[in-house]
Amino acid sequence: MRPPLALLELEREVRALGGLLGAAVTSPARDATATLGDAVAAGPRAAGAGAEYSLLVEAIREGALQHYGEGRVVRPEDPDLALLAGDRLYALGLARLAGLGDLEAVVELADVISLTAQASAEGRPALAERAWTTGARAVGAGSTPEHDAEKAAWRGGAGAA
Repeated sequence: MRPPLALLELEREVRALGGLLGAAVTSPARDATATLGDAVAAGPRAAGAGAEYSLLVEAIREGALQHYGEGRVVRPEDPDLALLAGDRLYALGLARLAGLGDLEAVVELADVISLTAQASAEGRPALAERAWTTGARAVGAGSTPEHDAEKAAWRGGAGAA
């Protein structure tokens, strides 16, 4: 079984950056399953650019994993380098998204990053995962008033955990 294509492409791109970040790249797990990027790419909003959406979502997701967990593609031994890698991966994904001109998705993924940070600070990992899954759905298919209300409730300290 091969890892998802977006993770393989992310591995290639980060290796090409070189330096300490490139040296911290590892091959994604061979048993990796479908990713959030795959879900976004399958959505109607990503039509015609599915591979790009999948890659940029996985770059941003990898950035979050550097900050709050363990990466799938980048695994630095130094925790300070992991934080810097996370920031660089956020920037990589958001820059690619901005290049597509999809401002709605920029806002949505910025919200996911913010809500993930909040959930991590509050010790609520299930909320962070929910922010990712619902955020990915909104990037791929569009947001709903219910999703926007749920995000507002999370920011206020409420919401599912």
